[in-house]
Amino acid sequence: MHISEITHPNQLHGLSLRQLEDVSRQIREKHLQTIAASGGHLGPGLGVVELTVALYQTLDLDRDKVTWDVGHQAYPHKMLTGRYNRFHTLRQKDGIAGYLKRCESQFDHFGAGHASTSISAALGMALARDAQGENYKVVAVIGDGALTGGMALEAINHAGHLPNTNLMVVLNDNEMSISPNVGAISRYLNKVRLSDPVQFLSDNLEEQFKQLPFFGGSFTPEMERVKEGIKRLAVPKVGAVIEELGFKYFGPIDGHNLEELIGTFKQAHKVSGPVLVHVATVKGKGYDLAEKDQVGYHAQSPFNLVTGKAHPSNKPKPPSYSKVFAHTLTKLAENNPKIIGITAAMATGTGLAKLYAKLPKQYIDVGIAEQHAVTLAAGLACEGMRPVVAIYSTFLQRAYDQVLHDVCLQNLPVFFCLDRAGIVGADGPTHQGMYDIAYLRCIPNLTIMAPKDEAELQRMVVTGVNHTDGPIAMRYPRGSGIGVPLMEEGWEPLVIGKGEILRTGDDILLLGYGSMVNTALQVAEILGEYGIEATVVNTRFVKPLDTELIFPLARRIGKVATLEEGCLIGGFSSAVVEAFSDNGILIPLKRFGVSDNLVDHATPDQSKADLGLTSPQIVEQILQVFFKSPQPSVMS
Repeated sequence: MHISEITHPNQLHGLSLRQLEDVSRQIREKHLQTIAASGGHLGPGLGVVELTVALYQTLDLDRDKVTWDVGHQAYPHKMLTGRYNRFHTLRQKDGIAGYLKRCESQFDHFGAGHASTSISAALGMALARDAQGENYKVVAVIGDGALTGGMALEAINHAGHLPNTNLMVVLNDNEMSISPNVGAISRYLNKVRLSDPVQFLSDNLEEQFKQLPFFGGSFTPEMERVKEGIKRLAVPKVGAVIEELGFKYFGPIDGHNLEELIGTFKQAHKVSGPVLVHVATVKGKGYDLAEKDQVGYHAQSPFNLVTGKAHPSNKPKPPSYSKVFAHTLTKLAENNPKIIGITAAMATGTGLAKLYAKLPKQYIDVGIAEQHAVTLAAGLACEGMRPVVAIYSTFLQRAYDQVLHDVCLQNLPVFFCLDRAGIVGADGPTHQGMYDIAYLRCIPNLTIMAPKDEAELQRMVVTGVNHTDGPIAMRYPRGSGIGVPLMEEGWEPLVIGKGEILRTGDDILLLGYGSMVNTALQVAEILGEYGIEATVVNTRFVKPLDTELIFPLARRIGKVATLEEGCLIGGFSSAVVEAFSDNGILIPLKRFGVSDNLVDHATPDQSKADLGLTSPQIVEQILQVFFKSPQPSVMS
C-alpha cells in the first residue's frame, strides 16, 4: 500500500508487519524530502515513525483520542491522517501547519506548540469521557524533554491519584529536547533506558499462581502482598518509581521495533487505570547525519539531502539578533563573573550555547521550566548576581506569575531578554511573539526597551546588565539584523527612558518602536516623494516612555502615527495614546501593529503584508487618513 492511499489512520488495521514497515519507510522518505525542500523540524518526527504507526494500528481513531506534546514530533501523525498529499506545503502560507491545530484535522485532538501540555489535556479528556459515561481510549505522547516541565509532572501527580481513570502516557524517550536534556529526571530516565525490558506482570502472575497445586483459587490478603512483592522485583528499580506515582509501567521498549511496539501497546490497552509506556527512540532515526548531530538537525532550513548542508543564500546575511546578543553578553561576562545566563532548554535558539562554550560556570540550563528559570533568577538577584534570562517571547508567557510576583513585586534586578519578539513566520500562532509588550507593560517596576537594529541591541545588553534599580526587559526579533556596523567592545549604555530623533519634518510624527523603526524611516522616505516631511523618533523605551521628547513634537506637528511589531491592544501604541490622553494631547493618531487576530504560519514578509505593515501599505494608509491621498511630486 502506498501511503498516499491512507486517508484515515484506521486503514492501518489489518496490515501485515511487512506492510507497516513499508508505510514507515515511506513516511520517513516523505519527511526527509519535504524538510530538505522547504525546511522545518526534522529530528523529532524521524524518531517517532514506528511509534506512531504502531500506536495507530492499535487504536480506533474514529473514537479514541491522542494528544501529542509540542507538535513537531507529530509529522508522521499528519501523514497518516489524510495530509500526505499536502505535506509538501508544510509551514507555508495556506499550507499544513508545523504544529497541531484542531481546525486543521479531526484527528488533531488538541492543539500544541508549547511543551508539557499533553498529559493535562489527555487527562481532561479522560475525565470528560468518564463523566459522560462513554468508552474510548485516551493517549498522551510526550517526549522526555517535555517531562522536565512542571506542568507535565503536575498532570502525572494528578493522574496517578485516579486509579479508576484509564489513561495511557507514551513516553518518547530520545534523551533530547532541542538540545540534550538536563537535570535529575533526565539522569533517571537514562538509567531506565539501560535496564532490561520488563512489562507489567500482575495479570500473568495471578494466572500462574492459580496453576499451583496448593493454591485454592482466590487470593488472600497475604497472597496479594506476595504478588505485589514479586511484581516489584520484576519491575526495574528505576521503573518502580513510576509505579509508586500510581502508573502501571511498561518498558523500556525499542521504539523502532514495530512488532514489539504493537504487542506492548495492545497489552497496555488492557490494563485499567493510568499506564505509562516507556519507548526508547533515536532522534533523527533513518538519516545518518541527523542521528549523529541531533541538535543541529532538530530543525533545518532547506538543505541538500546528500551532504546535509544548507543551501547557500544568494547573498551574505548580517548576523542574527540572537548571535549578536550572545556575543555581546559573553564579552561582558568575561569581565564580570556575576553575570549568569539562564535558558529554558533553548541554548542554541537563544545563542547562549556560546556563553556555555566559553564560560560554563556562568551558564544555567533549567530544562523546559520557564517558571523555575524566572524565580531562580530572582534568587540569584537577591544575592547580588546579575541574572540574564534569555527566553523566547512566546515562552515567557508561561512564567507570567513569576515575573510579576517573584521579580517585579520585589523590584529585583533581573534582565529579561525576549528573543523572537514580533512576527516569527513559519512556526505560526503558537510561537508568535505578539503579546510581550502588553503583558509586561502593566507590571510595576519593570523597564521595557527594544532596539532599532543589532548595534543598538549591543548597547541595550550593556544597559540591561548595568541596570540595578529593578527588573528590565529587552525584546528583539527573530532573524538577521539590518546590516549596520557592529563594535567588538566599548559599548555605551543608554539613558533609561530616552529616545532619539532620526529624521525631522513638520508634516507628521512617526513614532517607531524596536524592529519597526527601520520601517518608519522607509515610510518617511516614501512620504517625501509626496512632498510630505516626517519626523521619525526611535522611542527605544515603551516604559518609561520619553514624554519629554514626544509631547512637544506631537503638539507642534499635530499628526502622529505609531509603528510596532506586536499586538495593538495594550501595546506600544496604547502606551502613547494613554500618555496623550492623560496629558490633554488631543490630536489625530493612527496606530500600526497587529490587530486582534491570530497570525497564521507564513513568511514574515507575507504576514506583514496580510497585516498591512509593509512600508508602501503604511504610506497608503497615512495618505488616506491625514493627507487625502495626494499624488507623488513630479520632478521638473
